Formats: sequence, structure tokens, C-alpha cells
Amino acid sequence: MDELERELGPLEDVEDDDSSDNNSTKGRKKSNLPLVNPLCVETPKETGFHQSTRICLEQIREAMLHHRWQEAAEYMACYSQILEDSSRNTEQQYKELIWRISTEILHNHPNSKLEDYNIIYERMKHSGFRHYLMISLEHAFHLLLHGHIEDAKRQLSNQKTKLIQAYRSLLDYIIWCDKKFTHSNTDYPDSGDNQEMHNYFRQASVNLKEILKNPGVWDPFILCYVEMLEFYEDHEVALKVLNDYAYDDSFPPNPNAHVYLYQYLKRHDASERKLMQELKNLHVLVPSHELMLEYSSLLLQSDKKGDIQKALGVVLEMLDFACWRINLDVWKRLKAIIQKLHLQEDWKDVVSGEMAGRKDWWPALHFTSFHACKDSEENPELMEVKASLTKILCPDLMLKYTAERVTSGTWT
Repeated sequence: MDELERELGPLEDVEDDDSSDNNSTKGRKKSNLPLVNPLCVETPKETGFHQSTRICLEQIREAMLHHRWQEAAEYMACYSQILEDSSRNTEQQYKELIWRISTEILHNHPNSKLEDYNIIYERMKHSGFRHYLMISLEHAFHLLLHGHIEDAKRQLSNQKTKLIQAYRSLLDYIIWCDKKFTHSNTDYPDSGDNQEMHNYFRQASVNLKEILKNPGVWDPFILCYVEMLEFYEDHEVALKVLNDYAYDDSFPPNPNAHVYLYQYLKRHDASERKLMQELKNLHVLVPSHELMLEYSSLLLQSDKKGDIQKALGVVLEMLDFACWRINLDVWKRLKAIIQKLHLQEDWKDVVSGEMAGRKDWWPALHFTSFHACKDSEENPELMEVKASLTKILCPDLMLKYTAERVTSGTWT
């Protein structure tokens, strides 16, 4: 409706020349109440054609506002004649208006058919409208949502831009998934079906490889491509694709790229060193990511002395974010890390060093009487774990976070 509002626009403010009216309203305050925009401005040079299309547009809006979709459709069939108007330089504006309003009516009309959508989309694509690619994509997505995958693919098959080809490859991937499902659930799979499935894989691969040569965020394309490569056990190519996506400097920093690479390495039993390296890079980008719990676990299992302190820093950084404040697993991990740190003579200095920049604001985030009351009611186990850490994390502060069954500063 936004385009319709812009087209119909408000009336301009006009001052009355009558002095008596001006005097009578001089001391009156301007109302702050919002005013309803008038439907349209009738211009002095308005022709009969312009008047009829203006009134038609008013009726369309009125019908749409009251959800009278059949009436709106009938008026819309008449309003499209505005495209024949050559007296204004707003042809593109009218085309977009017709496109947007027509699709909105079809989305809501109870008797709309797929053929109706196709007529509108095809008419707008071939009317010289500058948003050709956008309309093509929208048309393809509409077909896809209604299960017409082959038709959606055909809609994009004639486009030459790389992005369109990439989306077309996603349709190849969807068809490939359907073929794979059928193939895996058949007792006696046909070799011809297997070859057909492989053909869709090759078609998808060609365009996916091309789009991934362009710097950008291509997460859905990456996941589809890697899934197909894994299915055909082409692990070398899959690993290269994921490594390039995560570490190619021409690509924008993308936490998901490291998540995908980590998940792939984990699925294929990579060494703990490689797994920790990926999670370390993810930690730099998103210290609050849920995988930081796995990162701290790997560091905690490490034999290197410095890794225990790293694990402490990772978990404390997670708890710097309010989203983890009541997560029992994170607080248990923090307690386990500090318990292991107790084996080191300098454990107090390590904890103090990590908490040095936090002692001014951490208590207000985690250890107030309000938190104690809330945690004791909603999660007594969480309160018990947190209360056992108060004196260790903030030894110089008198905190109001206490638990009846826990003595501050002792392990239970």
C-alpha cells in the first residue's frame, strides 16, 4: 500500500486570502492530531482520461483497505490503461505501481490462480520495466513456494547474470535432493535415475562454483554445494571451498564461514588442534557464539597450561553477554575451569587478572539480590553454582548474592 499512498499523496497546505478567516484563526493552536491524507489532488489541467484513472485508483485503494478484493481486481483491470498515457514522464512509476498492486490483490484474492500471476509477471517483465531481474526472481520464488520447481527453473534459465544462475542452481539442488530421497528409498534403484541425479549435481556445481568466485556472503549456496560434494565423497574439493570461503581476504568477515568449516572438520574427525583453530577464529568475530562452549571444553581438555587460562577467558567473555546470564551449562563450565585452575599455584592471580576489568560492572550483571531471588525461584541449581563462585571471582566485594545451601567461597 505504500506505493499507492505515495501516488495518491496529500494535498498541499493552502492559505486562505480571506482576512476575516485569518483573524478568526490567528490565536487558535495548530492541532497535533494526525490528519488523513486526501486521496488525490485534482490539477487544473487534468484531462478526462487523467480524471478517470485518478478516480479508478481511489476506488482501488478504497476496495483494498476494506478487503474487497474482487472489486479491487475489477478496477485494476481498468486502471492498467494508464500505461498508455504519454503526456507524463512517470511511465516507470506507473508500471511499478501496477506490478505491486496487482500482486497484492492476487495474494489476497480467494479465487486467484497461478495463471493470473504468470500473466502479470510476464506482462511486467516485457513492458520495458527496469526491475526485470527483480520481477523474474519474485516470479520464480512464487512458483517455488507453490511447488512448481521445474517451472521456477525455466523462469531463470534464460537469465545470464551470475546471481540468477546461482539461484537457478539452488533449484537444481532441490531437484537433486528429491532424486536422492527417491533413490535412497528404492529397493532396486535404477541406474538411469542415478545418472539423472548426478546430472543435476553437475548442473548445480557449474554455477555454484562461479558465484563463489565473487566476494560476498553466499551461505545458502555454500551449504548446498558442500552437501552435494560430501554425498559424492569429494572431500578435497569440499574442504577447499570451505577454506576459501573462510580465509579468502577478498570475502567480507563472516562468522558463519568458520562455523561451516568447523562443523565439516568435526564431521570428518579432524584433530583437536584444527578444531580449536577454527573456534579460535570464530571467537575473535563472535565471542558470544554458542560454539564457544565447545571451544572452552577443548581448551579445558588440553594439556597445555596456558589453555586453561584461555578457557577461563572464553567463558567469562560469554558471560559478559546477558543472553548467557542464566545458562546453567556456562556457569558449570566456569566452575569446572576454576576447579582445574586450583591445581596451579598462581590460580588466584590468573582469576584476578581476568576479572580486573570486570569487577566494576559484573556484580550488577550477575550477583545482585534481585538475581539471587530470581535464580532461587527459577533455577536453584544455577544459584548454587553461582553462589559458590562469588568470593572467588569478586573476593574484595560484599555481594548480596547468597544461597542457603552454599557457603560462599567453598566448593560443594
